[in-house]
Amino acid sequence: MNIAQRLVDYAQKEPDAIAIVEPIPKKFPSKIRKYRTITFAELDRDSDKIAISLARSGVKPEMRIALMVQQGIDFISLVFGLLKSGTTLVLIDPGMGMKPMLQCLDEVQLDGFAAISKVHAVRCVLQRFGRFSQAKQNLTVGCRWFWGGLSLTEIRRREYSGPIMVPRGSNDPSAIIFTSGSTGIAKGVLFTHGIFQTQVDEIQSRLKIQPGSVDLAGFPFFGLFNAAMGVTAVIPDMDSTRPANVDPRNILEAVRDWKINQSFGSPALWKQVVEYCENSPKNGLRVDERYNAGITYCGTSVEFSEQNSEARDSLSSLRQVVSAGAPVSAKLLKRLKRILHPDAEIFTPYGATEALPVAMNCATEILDETVRATDVGSGICVGTRFGTVRWKIIEISDNPIQHLEQAKECAVGEIGELVVCGPQVTTQYVTRTEANASAKMRDADGNIWHRMGDVGYLDEKDRFWFCGRKAHRVETAHGTLFSIPCEAIFNQHPKVFRSALVGIPGSAGVSTTPSDAKEPAIFIELEPGIRQSDELMQELKVLGAENSLTQRIKRILFHPSFPVDVRHNAKINREKLAKDAARFSF
Repeated sequence: MNIAQRLVDYAQKEPDAIAIVEPIPKKFPSKIRKYRTITFAELDRDSDKIAISLARSGVKPEMRIALMVQQGIDFISLVFGLLKSGTTLVLIDPGMGMKPMLQCLDEVQLDGFAAISKVHAVRCVLQRFGRFSQAKQNLTVGCRWFWGGLSLTEIRRREYSGPIMVPRGSNDPSAIIFTSGSTGIAKGVLFTHGIFQTQVDEIQSRLKIQPGSVDLAGFPFFGLFNAAMGVTAVIPDMDSTRPANVDPRNILEAVRDWKINQSFGSPALWKQVVEYCENSPKNGLRVDERYNAGITYCGTSVEFSEQNSEARDSLSSLRQVVSAGAPVSAKLLKRLKRILHPDAEIFTPYGATEALPVAMNCATEILDETVRATDVGSGICVGTRFGTVRWKIIEISDNPIQHLEQAKECAVGEIGELVVCGPQVTTQYVTRTEANASAKMRDADGNIWHRMGDVGYLDEKDRFWFCGRKAHRVETAHGTLFSIPCEAIFNQHPKVFRSALVGIPGSAGVSTTPSDAKEPAIFIELEPGIRQSDELMQELKVLGAENSLTQRIKRILFHPSFPVDVRHNAKINREKLAKDAARFSF
């Protein structure tokens, strides 16, 4: 059941197929891009060497090893090496900041690190102060300075005979992955080999991903899924922890160079790509002077036609785009579809670290049907559930629920809290374990259900309509307001990029618990280049007053740039906005 067996199987079927493509940094922007590649057979042998070296150095199954290496060939090879050795790899977002990251790593009780040199240098300093004292199994990627342990460079120089694969059961641990911490303190989620198997099977089946496909992996986790599905993973030249800062030219370059047919990326990544393409002159093509290959693109205001066929051809291979991590606006979907091939489809999976995948929708259904309901405050339709998932909507509660039977199930169309169950749904947190009581519950058959922390409703087609995070609902003196429906009203203004509903404690008290009545306020982030004005303020007030969902929102606040999550740079941190409300004018 070891998930790493999938790599072995495909390496035997197609040993010479390219598994990973990694860009080599350019010294000069005008130079032609060069790449480093590794085949499936080479990846299999490389990860075998790592697994054997780990075992010989004393690493035992289920030891916890933190992997802190930049996305690329080394990262993916180390993942499969760790999985083959039976260890539990620990993954965490460095973008969350040094202090919370160190706190998370302390809590997970590590047995070692597989990390770059700088991480080991910090580890050695901290160990002098008593931290990470049991982390004795260490592997260095890069220069190994004054510490001992394994070196990836030395491992690759050695010759080993025979493969290695520690047998694992479906319930055996494979990884601990930390939540992003965007709606609270990051927690370590336990993944098993069975969960990974289900995730790969469900994603491959629903998206009809075929072995031999070429994927642009804009998120490290998808690079791992690709290798398990027999798909070539092209790693873009970007900081995977900062997708909003991607250079879109690097994305388009990779698509062209490798004739990529599918891609996964955050909405923040695709926004950058779209805006770059839309900078083209209205009368046709623009030549990008960064490269000497005469690459051309067209803006969304130009329909694909004979005179700009070169722009169409530069993106024509990309037929399937997957975007997740936060709700993908219909506005972005429409703009993205216009720069892709006419037959391309965009998919928007829904889930969370604790349960993924849960449901999925596509741009065609959203733009042709559900967006009209979204625009008037009905929430965002995230689509139908994956086949292995069961779901229910229960009455909203902020209290722990031990048994599913204790929860009241909501009727079709009634907003409540989403709970899910299935083989891809994780069963526990292994850090901050007190959160298990409020996030997990059992049914009469002993199955564990996860409370997603999201509110919404199921329609007559059994589609889930997302209305926001449970923690982001605003309890007012006149009833409950939900973030996504209210924000959709203000997002219709052409000068608004996005909005965020927050609750401000009223003059009657300063308590911030969800059950206390608050005054609703809406934050506005304007489109680039747009400035706030009295006229714009008045237009927004009229827009809010004309809809029954938002007519009680009297406070409108402008914000230059919303704080967002560290993983996808797309989820709005409404908690921080609420705390900062006093700094902005009404």
